[in-house]
Amino acid sequence: MGAAVLPGASRLRLGPHEWDIRHRALVMGILNRTPDSFFDRGSYFSFDAFLERAASLVAAGADILDVGGVKAGPGAEVTAAEELERVVPAVEALAARFDVALSVDTWRAEVAAAAFAAGAVLGNDISGFADPAYLPAAAASGAGVVATHIRLAPRVPDPDPVYGDLLAEVGSFLAERAARAVAAGVAPESVLLDAGLDLGKTASQSLALLRASDLLATGGYPVLLSASNKTFLGALLSLEITERRDASLVAASIGIWLGCRVLRVHDVAGTRRVRDTLAAVLAAHPGAVAGDR
Repeated sequence: MGAAVLPGASRLRLGPHEWDIRHRALVMGILNRTPDSFFDRGSYFSFDAFLERAASLVAAGADILDVGGVKAGPGAEVTAAEELERVVPAVEALAARFDVALSVDTWRAEVAAAAFAAGAVLGNDISGFADPAYLPAAAASGAGVVATHIRLAPRVPDPDPVYGDLLAEVGSFLAERAARAVAAGVAPESVLLDAGLDLGKTASQSLALLRASDLLATGGYPVLLSASNKTFLGALLSLEITERRDASLVAASIGIWLGCRVLRVHDVAGTRRVRDTLAAVLAAHPGAVAGDR
């Protein structure tokens, strides 16, 4: 299993922020403005608690903060107006307080556009750009986007997903979505790929996609890994949500080693330590390439 130094994706640019990602991954801290998040169960839904959480993530070393107003899984309906009310003031407050890149976790173009105007520089869309206005909104704002694979749609249960060829289907989906983003005017160096672990995947399918991160990493775009505390880790190891920290850090280290360069996580401090250790190892071996399987 060779370490991945990415061919064709050595830099990531999001608004005024630009990073060399050949050896050093970025840590994206998760900020939920939802009352029903699968992990924090609404602990940071109040505005004051949200801002305190954001400050702690920045102090822990987050490179990016990802703000979401609707959870990905099934739940009570959240209208666009409600999502806007949750997300836009939060992004505005973060932009006024912190000099870090801000991401909005939404599949609605209306919410993304408002968040971009408020200071977000990345649209994290788990729907795979199902809203046709999403990519034009990102391009018009000069924002980056995350192209994520999902089999059905956000908030739609998918308990028994079946694939003919999991890796080929996910890979072709993401390649097509990335090409669509560039064609819409999003800068190639601002497009990321996410295999969508747990989004229409069984635990074994998510594990297979994690193991195949190097295949995505050689596709020319930075890969975002969102594995933190996810269901597949709990299912594989019989762990409750509160017991998945160590497994999440291991998943992050595997992802980095195989070429993932943005880690979307709850534990910023722990992931940063993993990232910094692996950055030193990867920098010491500049000839390492992805694909040695």
